[in-house]
Amino acid sequence: MISVLLADDQALVRAGFRSLLAAEPDIEVVAEAADGAQAVEYALAKRPDVVLMDIRMPDVDGLEATRRIVAEPELAGVHVVILTTFDLDEYVFEALRTGASGFLVKDTEPVELLRGVRAVASGDALLSPGVTRRLIAEFANRSKEPVRGADLAALTEREREVLALVAEGLSNDEIAARLVVSPATAKTHVSRAMIKLGARDRAQLVVYAYEAGLVRPGWLG
Repeated sequence: MISVLLADDQALVRAGFRSLLAAEPDIEVVAEAADGAQAVEYALAKRPDVVLMDIRMPDVDGLEATRRIVAEPELAGVHVVILTTFDLDEYVFEALRTGASGFLVKDTEPVELLRGVRAVASGDALLSPGVTRRLIAEFANRSKEPVRGADLAALTEREREVLALVAEGLSNDEIAARLVVSPATAKTHVSRAMIKLGARDRAQLVVYAYEAGLVRPGWLG
């Protein structure tokens, strides 16, 4: 059972999401928060698999709430998905750097919302290839100058190659096809890169690849 925490200051929005999610046999809404402080409080109390987090909330906003949740070692298994009205909301970039696992636009199709919740709960980043290409290009343009760190040196040549492909928005199957290896092998390389870099999920791998200078926006196809 996938447990979900809804964090949005609009009761009607929360009701809509709850109705959709509760109708699924494998998803349970365990709490609703009307602001960021409540979201952090309920995350600590309920330990949900996924938090659907609105950015613009009173007092503690979604960005700060995400930062607090990610900073809690005991919430390492909690994945935050940012809810936004626009698919390139300016705060999304900072949210991904902070540790969010991805984002959803509020008017997304129900089937995409459900697919996204399940994907994030399983550890995948909620960044489709098409959206990823636009998002990370803009993210990289706004971010600080890339600095290659010692962590990147810890990766093997193949792991660096896989990291660059993750940054392009490729799935494990697409990476496998590109490198002519099995999907299981591609998944293993991704997992090892995550462990070595201390990344929570693929979204953080994307951020790291750009901030480390492994790939640059102009390289996207």
